[in-house]
Amino acid sequence: MATGSINVSVENIFPLIKKFLYSDHEIFLRELISNATDATLKLKHLSNIGEAKVDYGNPMIEVKVDKEKRQLHIIDQGIGMTKEEVEKYINQVAFSGAEEFLEKYKDSAKDSGIIGHFGLGFYSAFMVADKVEIITKSFKDEPAAHWTCDGSPSYTIESADKQDRGTEIILHISEDESEFLEDSKISELLTKYNKFMPVPIKFGTKTETLPKPEDAKEEDPAPTQEVDNIINNPNPAWTKQPTELEDPDYKSFYRELYPMQFEEPLFNIHLNVDYPFNLTGILYFPKLGQDMNMQKDRIQLYQNQVFVTDNVEGIVPEFLTMLRGVIDSPDIPLNVSRSYLQADGAVKKISSYITRKVADKLSSLFKNNREDFEQKWNDIKIVIEYGMLSEDKFFEKADKFALYPTVDNTYLTFEELQEKIKDTQTDKDGKTVILYASNKDEQHAYIGAAKDKGYEVLLLDSPIVSHLIQKLETSKENISFVRVDADHIDNLIKKDEEKISKLSDEEKEALKTDLEQVVPKEKYTVQLEAMDSNASPFIITQPEFMRRMKEMQQTGGGGGMFGMGGLPEMYNLIVNTNHELISQIREAKTDKKKERLIKQSLDLARLSQNLLKGEELTNFIKRSFEMIK
Repeated sequence: MATGSINVSVENIFPLIKKFLYSDHEIFLRELISNATDATLKLKHLSNIGEAKVDYGNPMIEVKVDKEKRQLHIIDQGIGMTKEEVEKYINQVAFSGAEEFLEKYKDSAKDSGIIGHFGLGFYSAFMVADKVEIITKSFKDEPAAHWTCDGSPSYTIESADKQDRGTEIILHISEDESEFLEDSKISELLTKYNKFMPVPIKFGTKTETLPKPEDAKEEDPAPTQEVDNIINNPNPAWTKQPTELEDPDYKSFYRELYPMQFEEPLFNIHLNVDYPFNLTGILYFPKLGQDMNMQKDRIQLYQNQVFVTDNVEGIVPEFLTMLRGVIDSPDIPLNVSRSYLQADGAVKKISSYITRKVADKLSSLFKNNREDFEQKWNDIKIVIEYGMLSEDKFFEKADKFALYPTVDNTYLTFEELQEKIKDTQTDKDGKTVILYASNKDEQHAYIGAAKDKGYEVLLLDSPIVSHLIQKLETSKENISFVRVDADHIDNLIKKDEEKISKLSDEEKEALKTDLEQVVPKEKYTVQLEAMDSNASPFIITQPEFMRRMKEMQQTGGGGGMFGMGGLPEMYNLIVNTNHELISQIREAKTDKKKERLIKQSLDLARLSQNLLKGEELTNFIKRSFEMIK
């Protein structure tokens, strides 16, 4: 038996310190399984190129818990180590055998799947163990070795009688880490980090029901057998070529990723690139609706099939973090800050590639089956609209397939919309005015007035619509968006013709005085307008700029810069001087009757905008009943 001290030198201690930035002790299992996977894949590679004269067979990694002895075992059937290799790779902390192997065989091992340089590696075992043993036998014809260390710089190494090729790591779990002796905890971690590792991982056994024999009676129980419990899928969908997969395969993998999701994804995007970086993955568009915060099941980031995180901000463009799926890349740096990721050249290229692939897929869906694309629009528009706002390159592509639905359920591209409305909705200054509603029911009367004029009205109801139309107005020439309830219909799209008022200037002044004595000045600005006699007598509107800024502020936008968030709600009260009711108000014989007519008309206008509530609504109803007695 030999003894010695682990070589911890200045040259290799700093990488180790950096890797200690991991805060979760649970990652030790990910590290040790990764090492076992590397050992197995190294053997496969050496066997393939003829350097290892062994039968590779069908190796697996086994994880066992011995609760009585407080031991956790990780056993592989991989390349193994000689005594000299243990001295070299284990006793020199942070000297990576995987990195050396990849360097030595860099040309032939490029696609071997070896993980390498992953986290703390073997020494993460001491995060949860008081003592660690390694029993290992190399594929070479040399004696097995048994290494033991109690967490101090001292270790022992001696010969062992292990006959089978491979390595067994034995962790003597610390008293304060007893949770890692529970089958349920180990099963949870294996499922979390190693669900798609490229080598089968066994954890215990499970009972499998077999078909009944043909001569069995109905009441006879079905026969069963104990089989290995393999917890991972070594060949997940994203590791295959798109040509190997059909739509059911993608849907099946989605259910494997998100077993608690019962809705099918709308469609998927298969990522597969090996230059100038390596990236594979599958992204899914779920049904998103209007909820921008629906990030219950997030995109999972893997490195060579090892789970890293489901927080992909900085790697995936922010607008795509609402999607689901998997991204696997060995070229994404781990354990660094988000700001570092955003500045990293490789990550920027990856982010741009993902954006382009998503845009190309959406464009293809639109061109190949527009009817289906229109049916899915309301479930995917949040992602597309957010992308148009935040990524200029995506905006350029999405401008061709982004849809603008009308209140009549017709879906138009921006180009189609412009062509359709240019003759009817161009104002006297030559600007095209795009009318929109955000709620068909609440703005029903305003929509009706616009349609009576032959105008097209869009239905734009997403939570970021104010931001989107601001972006469109600055990106397109000579257009403006106006919500249908921002003014009376003749003012929304001003033409050359002007309506003549029935009232003289003196009569208008007297009417305005009467109105302002009843209408609350702190909420409403009275505005007299000459309109068609059959248009509403009282209309309440909110100026487009004021309302839009408030909406933007509520969704984290520019409104706050202008202080809009703190302003009281202000509305315009537009009074149609040509309506018969205005004549009745003017001709009322008593001030009481005049006041009642104004109050009733104002409350009806408020009711149409859902602004009449509480005591004021109660008083309105009571007054209405009194008027019809």
